[in-house]
Amino acid sequence: MFTALFSALFSALPAQAFETRATSAFVLDQNTGTVLLNKNADTPLPPASMSKLMTLYVAFEAIRDGQLSMTEELPVSQHAMNYGGSTLFLKTGERVKVEDLIRGIIVLSGNDACAVIAEALSPDGTEAGFARLMTRRAVEMGMTNSTFMNSNGWPQEGHLMSARDLALLANRIITDFPEFYPMFSEQEFLFDANERSNRFNRNPLLGLGIGADGLKTGHTQQAGYGLVGSAKQDGRRVIFVISGLGSQEARAEEAESIVNWAFRQFAEVPLIRSGTLIAEAPVWMGEAQKVGLVPAEDQTILLPVRGVDDVDAEAVFRSPIQAPVAQGQQLGELIFTPEGLEEVRVPLVAAEDVPAGGFMTRITTAARILFQQWQDAPADAS
Repeated sequence: MFTALFSALFSALPAQAFETRATSAFVLDQNTGTVLLNKNADTPLPPASMSKLMTLYVAFEAIRDGQLSMTEELPVSQHAMNYGGSTLFLKTGERVKVEDLIRGIIVLSGNDACAVIAEALSPDGTEAGFARLMTRRAVEMGMTNSTFMNSNGWPQEGHLMSARDLALLANRIITDFPEFYPMFSEQEFLFDANERSNRFNRNPLLGLGIGADGLKTGHTQQAGYGLVGSAKQDGRRVIFVISGLGSQEARAEEAESIVNWAFRQFAEVPLIRSGTLIAEAPVWMGEAQKVGLVPAEDQTILLPVRGVDDVDAEAVFRSPIQAPVAQGQQLGELIFTPEGLEEVRVPLVAAEDVPAGGFMTRITTAARILFQQWQDAPADAS
């Protein structure tokens, strides 16, 4: 592996970590992929209702793939009706439209609605079977610290998620299903006129004018109060997860403070333009002896708003590179590590094609190697 230093043309102070009261917290700048805060973010913890996001993701996939329809009506089982906590007050034998179930999960956090969806999509018709499906799908998505025992976060031994996994899941919902995401900002959904008290979204940030538009609250005695949230301001989106807080008030205060901190204390800075030559890598058996390494796309980086110290970067690639080389082929990475933030990796690609050399290339390469070996050979002792 070969490395080369590259000096960036901007400055930055070390980032000041947010002092959170949460047991676990994770804050991600979606545009740049920069992690702004990591507190016990990879520790699997009880996620309470925040794990309903995985049920929703699987349901969205099923709708996209034609396995489920928003207008389809699903039956309510005795098992689904037996759930307590936050519910839609569904009754056994009732049939409920999928769209109402999904809104009931997003806005009203319906445990029973989750179970109805789960039983409809489960490989074996049970909620436990759906939970196993959720776990397998989570692993496929890179959520390595998540294990599901049910569809709704009801307290059960072994039902765990990490804050980083919850943020990854939120990011996937926002990017993979933009057609469904607006439902997460709905502040009210009246499913049953006889149960008018249960019609408001529990997300404390909606309607505050800070760009908040999702995603899901959670609370159990074991998990404390938590929130998977997201907000967008001036084209920047922040996704965050907090858990283990002691009250609804603490959750609301902490969530608003994190959003304000993330937008006020950091700003996007142009990093490097696509096509900028970063390094040249030696090529083995090619028509050219070197190939230029360039970023494939314009890249920005997130930095604290005030700065004085230089930020350097390191280009990393294998050397030499075997010909043939295709223009646009990824050959390495440019790694930035701003102090106080996690590293940012920018793919480096070949600036041009380098075809494999012909007969004369092989002859001259072999001659060059023999000459180098002759030069490096130790002189005979006299």
